[in-house]
Amino acid sequence: MQIRVINGPNINMLGIREPEIYGKTGYEDLCAKLREHAQTLSVDLEILQSNHEGDLVDMIQEAYGKSDAIIINPGAYTHTSIAILDAAKAVGLPVVEVHISDVSVREDFRQISYIRQACVHTIMGHGISGYLEAVDFLMEYLKQAGRE
Repeated sequence: MQIRVINGPNINMLGIREPEIYGKTGYEDLCAKLREHAQTLSVDLEILQSNHEGDLVDMIQEAYGKSDAIIINPGAYTHTSIAILDAAKAVGLPVVEVHISDVSVREDFRQISYIRQACVHTIMGHGISGYLEAVDFLMEYLKQAGRE
């Protein structure tokens, strides 16, 4: 099974950016924990990050025919990008939306999630553990769908 993990703007600044909201774990540590978790499940993970909307669209499109599912944390593009939503709809893969913080209790503008319309599940407020939960969710989801 191949899962593409796509991280949007400022996720590369984990551990530095507002640690009271996003925690003290750095981006490389997040990636290492994800790879370790995936390895125990025999899941092939590809982890990508960009601060640019068009790059994120390309990453989603490139998953078509290559990946079984996508985990995405679009960062601030969650609340603004119809292009990312359209890309996710176009590839037709199961997508899990992940947010480190609980965006439902944050600023009003964070209450909007365009990508959610193309997602089979959303995980928020579980810190970086939310990414591991997303892998586990997709394993079960694909198993139930007979696509494991």
